[in-house]
Amino acid sequence: MHGRVKVKTTAQQEEEKKKEREKKLKVYVAARDACFSKRKDGVLDDEALQLTQQLLSANPDFATLWNYRREILTHLETVKDEDEAQKIYEAELSFLESCLKVNPKSYGSWHHRGWVSARLPRPDWARELSLCDRCLSLDDRNFHCWDYRRMVVKMSGVPVKQELEFTDRLIGSNFSNYSSWHYRSTLLPLLHPGSPEPPPSRCGGDPPHSCSPPSPQAHFHRVCEEQLLKEYELVQNAFFTDPNDQSAWFYYRWLLGRAEREEVISCAYVSREQERVAVAFSRPVNAQSGGLLLVLDGQPQRAEWRSVHPHFKHSPVWICDLPPGTISDVANEHNLTVHWTEKHTHRDCALYTGRSESWCRDTATDLELFRSELSVEKTSVLQSELQSVNQLQELEPLNKWCLLTIILLMRALDPLGYEKETLAHFQTLKEVDSVRSAYYSDLCSKFMIENTILKMEYAEVRVFSISDRNLTTLCHLDQLLLVTHINLSSNQLRRLPPQFAMLQCLEVVEADNNSIENLEGVYHLPKLEEVSLKNNKISTLADLQPLASCPKLRRLDLRGNPVTQTANVESELAELLPSVADLLL
Repeated sequence: MHGRVKVKTTAQQEEEKKKEREKKLKVYVAARDACFSKRKDGVLDDEALQLTQQLLSANPDFATLWNYRREILTHLETVKDEDEAQKIYEAELSFLESCLKVNPKSYGSWHHRGWVSARLPRPDWARELSLCDRCLSLDDRNFHCWDYRRMVVKMSGVPVKQELEFTDRLIGSNFSNYSSWHYRSTLLPLLHPGSPEPPPSRCGGDPPHSCSPPSPQAHFHRVCEEQLLKEYELVQNAFFTDPNDQSAWFYYRWLLGRAEREEVISCAYVSREQERVAVAFSRPVNAQSGGLLLVLDGQPQRAEWRSVHPHFKHSPVWICDLPPGTISDVANEHNLTVHWTEKHTHRDCALYTGRSESWCRDTATDLELFRSELSVEKTSVLQSELQSVNQLQELEPLNKWCLLTIILLMRALDPLGYEKETLAHFQTLKEVDSVRSAYYSDLCSKFMIENTILKMEYAEVRVFSISDRNLTTLCHLDQLLLVTHINLSSNQLRRLPPQFAMLQCLEVVEADNNSIENLEGVYHLPKLEEVSLKNNKISTLADLQPLASCPKLRRLDLRGNPVTQTANVESELAELLPSVADLLL
């Protein structure tokens, strides 16, 4: 037994480690308290700088200490000359590198480095880019480093072309580099921008010459066609190399997407009977914050704009009521202009003698809202892409990314022509990726609604019919501002959402054979006369309360709803909805 090294038990080792941790913690807490005390007393000296360095070296994610350190450095700037400040900040950069070795994804360290680099009298941007390269070589998805790199690139004026070549290198070495694909999507529109022609505006109910000049419809983040065609080839190489990696598929989806449109007034509508103006925007806005000016016959009006539903502070559709008698006389002609001063755009609308309503708008087709117009060359390339992805799908029949991309390609080429095939692929997707079945159902509903809007516009009617299509959600309701009749029967809808209140011209709603429990979107629809809700799940009188806000409601069909079994339901409904003359229970 003598002369042998005594082997420590596990319990003994743990006890020693515990004592060591407690010792370190005591030192750490003492230093932290000393820092807090100095900050409270307003002490901004070298000792405080050393104390924060000691603490941050052990824990670089202590935000309060980084704030204190910046206060100290800002103070030192005022008492040091430029050369001394340069040395202090260079030492700070060296210290930050040690912190990043402790935690390469430290929020505090990267933020502080950006702050230091911005204040450095003579920054060495080449060194900072080199640091980013080293960090990204260790972890190409370090988004803190990516954010910092973008700041360095902006501050140092690195050419966009050089950065695009940088993404080429990273993607070439690893197709799965999602951050590089994303960065590439921000660079391409800068280096290879596209600029389409503005679409024409269309007016309803008026002679052709009454239309206002088309408002500019510039598209943001659009890439020129020549470069897009090259990108298709690059990304195809990526997903053929690894069909199950999502990075390239997401980038491909971005390439097939439509560019963001400029923020404009897409439709102006005026009604004599309601003496009301409704305005639709290309995105949700807050019109109450100002910037929206209504001019009638050359005279600015004091308009109180409100959203179509109290739930919305930001909405694509806003309405305002004119003073009684302003436009009610059908013998008078009126010219109306809505100015959106914030975006320097406007929309004109002429209400002619004998007309009860008028509008001027850009259609979804005009705006390329759901599909961009394709050149012969791009059509040929996308057809070839579709053929290639179909071949890949034959090899990878259970690959969800492949199936979804086929759907997107079909929609880019001809959404109406490929509608049947699209529905079949969505059904396969739900079987292959059952966990996301609800997402695919909602996406399919969105595409079917887009198709129906296009069909309605081509037919130049104001009836929107989309029955028996397994819809699970409603969207693009701001595009239905002028619709007078909507048929949503035999779907899987559970509610008519608040956005439904955007249908300000609606007269008839058919929504039989759904699972509707909530009618909150049937709110203050001034022209609504008929509502059919047979075989839904309306269970209480409170569920029908929104209908009381529709002054012209005359006919209501509730057959097959649980609410019809409520005691005294007929008398209760007569009190709730006195305007309804034809009630079917």
